[in-house]
Amino acid sequence: MEKEMINRLKIVLAEEQKSSKWLAEKLGKDRATVSKWVTNTMQPDARNLLRIAAALNIDAGRLLNQKHLKK
Repeated sequence: MEKEMINRLKIVLAEEQKSSKWLAEKLGKDRATVSKWVTNTMQPDARNLLRIAAALNIDAGRLLNQKHLKK
């Protein structure tokens, strides 16, 4: 069964030419936690979603899979 993609963090990091290691360091988070967010194994809470958007200097909406929101 394919894992549902709720967030677009992996895609956005690639578009912004940033790594999950960079993001973990920027947020002061464990690399394993960020890795789980990137692979959609676990989802960042709203506060962390906003912190991620701020670190990447993007709108938080870019981090969300719009198809998932329409269900």
